[in-house]
Amino acid sequence: MIKKTDIYVAIDTESLSDAKNIINQLNYKYCGIKIGKELFTACGPEIVIWAKKKGFKVFLDLKFHDIPNTVMKACVAASKLNIDILNVHALGGKDMMVTAKDAIKDKQIKLIGVTLLTSHDKSYLEEIGLVGSIDDCIKRLAISAAESGLDGIVCAAADIPNIRKYLPNTFIYITPGIRLEKIINDDQKRAANPIDAVSFGSDILVIGRPITGAPNPQEKLIKVYNQINS
Repeated sequence: MIKKTDIYVAIDTESLSDAKNIINQLNYKYCGIKIGKELFTACGPEIVIWAKKKGFKVFLDLKFHDIPNTVMKACVAASKLNIDILNVHALGGKDMMVTAKDAIKDKQIKLIGVTLLTSHDKSYLEEIGLVGSIDDCIKRLAISAAESGLDGIVCAAADIPNIRKYLPNTFIYITPGIRLEKIINDDQKRAANPIDAVSFGSDILVIGRPITGAPNPQEKLIKVYNQINS
């Protein structure tokens, strides 16, 4: 059986009408929707509820990172929106992640740990005082997420081969920073193209600007979908 790779389209806008306009150009058969901090802060639960009614799976990408009790309550609140994927930051520690997972254990929601952002590089580790290489830090955070009972991690595609052997076979790898071509002044330092991401082992590709900024987002989406699932 050939593994299917899913796509979640990142809708990064602060306008509810713009978000709906982009989503209306997409087909839920080919993608889910990722709603992050910008859109959720501007529009709140309304856009999540609307996207779910349109038939889309929703990844609520808010990267909760706080004391365990606060994150637990945030996860409970998020679970009431009927979302499909939720994430917390693995840097929050095991107590926080265990509490978060326990809070939604009866829900059909995948709880994902964020390791290091794809915009982070070695200089960032040095800046905040983390010891070891990028690979070492991601490995430690990924193992911590797995030991806390989380369902997977968000990481750069190239990180996966280095850590897969330390993690459960059922672990989910979500890869942001997917680029279809070079972007000038790109804020993603560890990006990958769709084919490479799939070959590295990504289960879900998060793609934003390359699709949402295309003249025909649905056409671009189907092209990538067919490319990675042919």
